[in-house]
Amino acid sequence: MFLFLSAILCDSLVCILVSDSPVQILGLGVGINYGQIANNLPSPSRVSYLLRSLNISRVKLYDADPNVLVAFSNTNVDFIIGLGNEYLQNMTDPIKAQNWVLQRVQPHLPQTRITSITVGNEVFKTNDHQLWSYLLLAMQTVYNTLVDLGLDKQVTVTTAHSLDILSVSYPPSAGAFRQDLGEYLHAILNFHAQIKSPFLINAYPYFAYKDKPNEVPLDYVLFQPNQGTVDPITNLIYDNMLYAQVDAVYSAIKAMGHTDIEVRVSETGWPSKGDENEVGATPENAGLYNENLLKRIEEKQGTPGKPNVPIDIYVFALFNENLKPGPASERNYGLYYPDGTPVYNIGVQGYLPELVYSSPGTKNALSVSSALLILVFAYLISA
Repeated sequence: MFLFLSAILCDSLVCILVSDSPVQILGLGVGINYGQIANNLPSPSRVSYLLRSLNISRVKLYDADPNVLVAFSNTNVDFIIGLGNEYLQNMTDPIKAQNWVLQRVQPHLPQTRITSITVGNEVFKTNDHQLWSYLLLAMQTVYNTLVDLGLDKQVTVTTAHSLDILSVSYPPSAGAFRQDLGEYLHAILNFHAQIKSPFLINAYPYFAYKDKPNEVPLDYVLFQPNQGTVDPITNLIYDNMLYAQVDAVYSAIKAMGHTDIEVRVSETGWPSKGDENEVGATPENAGLYNENLLKRIEEKQGTPGKPNVPIDIYVFALFNENLKPGPASERNYGLYYPDGTPVYNIGVQGYLPELVYSSPGTKNALSVSSALLILVFAYLISA
């Protein structure tokens, strides 16, 4: 059912005008990465409304931005928050880890639903071997802090890996981790198994297509109809690359003696724009990738190797981020422009409230009615 709602929400001299346009509900259980490397993004309170209009209830941050966490108070949105790589050395110190949790996590619980902390992001993609050695100890120290504070049942600990931790990714059943990472990943896997937290990967079929567009079929990476590929060892048929990548990670984990760890996709997406050498970075391809991916998630599909485990995915990303370094594609992964306009059509429509600036007199005249409308609005959202 669509909600039709007209309200004017006033705060200081700024009013948020919520139109009575119908909002199409997404409701797919997909997660979204909410990156903020930009200087033109809407406020977290407006983003909160946008995501709830899409019925997205899982968000991944790359930090623990208190403005975001406060804006999503009492919204029933689950958050993964991040500790950047620059914090890893400090997080090996129990006192510093405790101070961070006390300052950045505990004050937001339980009104904001923080379910996980990613300690570091793609650490093994760096050439900093000292950073590699800090990773597990930092994860353990943060987890022990959560235990000491009685928060470990609410909040788990993990880290996100780039797919290049694999030395072999095809066929999926032969998936293997890089030898130089063996000792690190074996210990990290033991930790995941001990605390029952998921193994996160950032998987982008786009990169494989961009690097070898004449060898990698576009339909195969875009979830379009295709003849697929057959794993010669298992005879399993793969009709898309993402599922093959996930199963390759499962195989690599199994080769290290674990079948008790769930693999989740913490990032995947497709850029709508790129540099001249970034083949395939178009709005059409990005739209197909994400629309087809959402359909798979809605169907609660598992991979061929794990057919009974619905694949868990966080799409990258909510907005285009204009300050991200690197090639043009890095700034064009968003589903939305910062003004709330969809970058391309994937069959769903959310609503970002507009900002309307009013005079002090207007504000005073509307203050009483606005307060009442806020209560009505909050009630309808929570109902």
